[in-house]
Amino acid sequence: MSRTRTPVVADWFAGEGESFRLLGTRCSACTCVFFPREDGFCRNPGCEGGALAEVALSRRGRVWSYTDGRYRPPAPYASDPELPWQPYTLIAVELEAERMVVLGQGAPGVSVRDLEVGMEVEVVPGVLDEDGETTWTTWHWRPVGVSA
Repeated sequence: MSRTRTPVVADWFAGEGESFRLLGTRCSACTCVFFPREDGFCRNPGCEGGALAEVALSRRGRVWSYTDGRYRPPAPYASDPELPWQPYTLIAVELEAERMVVLGQGAPGVSVRDLEVGMEVEVVPGVLDEDGETTWTTWHWRPVGVSA
């Protein structure tokens, strides 16, 4: 059975393989970049505002912090309570060019034992959940040089 691939949040990421990118927006007046994207107004309190344009964020960054999720989050988190809980890794990544930190799950197989603050990671396509009809896609962070 073929499932429909659907982003868990529309317009936050696009592409496949090497062209996969997180999508933010940049203010034409102050050049601030926002992720999650901002389509209404510039969030910089010191800016009088400008046009916001979509921009692809850097594919690589450095680990700023990390932890593991060892408990099942409460609803509305999508999780089958009949299945055993599988811990996952959360990684906060600093994107130097954009001057921001972006949080995301580690790629499957990446644990806190594989990470160090300051190490280089890259954004890759990921899967958040699947049901009978849909594969819910997202992004993951993976150490550079490690294959999926």
